[in-house]
Amino acid sequence: MLRGLTIRDMVLIDALELEFGPGLSVLTGETGAGKSILLDCLGFVLGWRGRADLVRPGADSGEVVAVFDLSPEHPAREILAEAGLPTGEELILRRTNAPDGRKAAWVNDRRVSGEVLRALSATLVDLHGQNDDGGLLNSRGHRGLLDAFAGLEDRLAATRAAWRAWRQAEAEAEEARKTLAAARAEEDYLRHAVAELAALAPEPGEEEALDARRRLMQAGARVGDLLARAGAALAGQGAAQGAEGHLADALRWIEDAADALPEEARARLAEPMAALGRALDEAAEAQRAVAGLVSDLEVDPMALDQAEERLFAIRALARKHGVPADNLPELARSLEARLGAIDGGEADARARAAAVAEARATWAATAARLGEERRAAALRLDAAMALELAPLRLEKARFQTVIAEAEPGPDGADAVTFMVSTNPGAPPGALNRIASGGEMSRFLLALKVCLTGAGAGGGTLIFDEIDRGVGGATADAVGRRLSALAQAGQVLVVTHSPQVAAQGRAHLRVEKGQAPDGTTRTRVVPLGGDERLDEVARMLAGETVTEAARAAARALLEGAEA
Repeated sequence: MLRGLTIRDMVLIDALELEFGPGLSVLTGETGAGKSILLDCLGFVLGWRGRADLVRPGADSGEVVAVFDLSPEHPAREILAEAGLPTGEELILRRTNAPDGRKAAWVNDRRVSGEVLRALSATLVDLHGQNDDGGLLNSRGHRGLLDAFAGLEDRLAATRAAWRAWRQAEAEAEEARKTLAAARAEEDYLRHAVAELAALAPEPGEEEALDARRRLMQAGARVGDLLARAGAALAGQGAAQGAEGHLADALRWIEDAADALPEEARARLAEPMAALGRALDEAAEAQRAVAGLVSDLEVDPMALDQAEERLFAIRALARKHGVPADNLPELARSLEARLGAIDGGEADARARAAAVAEARATWAATAARLGEERRAAALRLDAAMALELAPLRLEKARFQTVIAEAEPGPDGADAVTFMVSTNPGAPPGALNRIASGGEMSRFLLALKVCLTGAGAGGGTLIFDEIDRGVGGATADAVGRRLSALAQAGQVLVVTHSPQVAAQGRAHLRVEKGQAPDGTTRTRVVPLGGDERLDEVARMLAGETVTEAARAAARALLEGAEA
């Protein structure tokens, strides 16, 4: 609900603060007083596209602030959450305009774009007038209006979910088909590559091991003779005595000498004998190590050829596929999986086709039920409209909700169009081609009453001179229906009709006058008591207000309160 509107330096307004409450508020005033300026300023702060020259001449900038009360379940809260904006019981919109056309907007003191404002405005305010192109005159919105009247939110949600599931199944089936087609295009390559990798069967780390073994065998051919000589020198061969034998002889001779020496001289040989013992142990270990390495380096030419052949084969296969040699086993598994996708592709394609058919059937059944409920609701809406049109002096008119087949979509497969005929026997046609301005206004009002009666009311409704072209009992009927609409929320009406003005819970008069500096200014004055009586009388009688006009105005006001 709109609670307040503050305007500064916009068009003919220097400073204006307005408060609004629930129910029906009427704005009246003479033609040209500036009633449309208020709507322009409200539209500006809501992000609507409108006139560009809104800044008051001579002002540095213009500003409009609108304050709304938000109920806990208000749809604006979802938009605020998506935009990362703070939410509370109060929503404050502020927008400024510079003389050069630059605009800036804030929501709850956070800078936002015009798109965010417009998204919020769609949930906050519903503006209607004789040139309304967002309601009855726009056939693209008729289906939504019918669904709101029928309360089909849950059925719509189910249909949209079924549509998403169908589209998802189709997308997955198409992706699988493309994958299978691409795999089939390289099937010969895959089979050859998998066979080649399987025949070689490389293992992770094998290239490094083969390379080390190959280098060892190649080195053995060069150093084997040297190591053999070293081994012979250590161990001795034939008549020759090795290093170990010489050390052993030396140790034995020293030990024999020690036995023949006095004890004090024998002690001096203890360390040499210990050193020779250690040397004998080290020489034996060296002889064993050299002998082992000589054995390992005994090169089998065939083994070297085999190692080199496998090493070169692994490296060639790695270069062929552009991967490190250690990644060949992983590549083999990947190619086998792709080949398996071909072998199992037909079965997968059949399964996915069945899933698509099942999802489509689910959507079709859900959409069919939605269509049935729409057709039943269309009959109820037509009957409700007939009851509303009669008091609005359109008893001979006929409102018809036409449902035709449409392209399948998330909201079903129904095209909904509101058709009217204003004269008996005349074929129905589009509202904007059949009805006059006043008739369109009354059709729109009747529809709004029907929607509100079906629980689709609430929020702030604004009607801009919707009563133009009607008077007397018809205008009274319009006023009473506007008042009925306001019971479910908040309705603001710009009107020239005294019958409508009399129904207002609050009455504001827009008037134009001169400021102290001689410039023209627009101001808005809340009316009550005698001031309101005089305004309604002026609307009845014109410029000269007579006692008879006041009496008639009093009767209208008392009748509205009854």
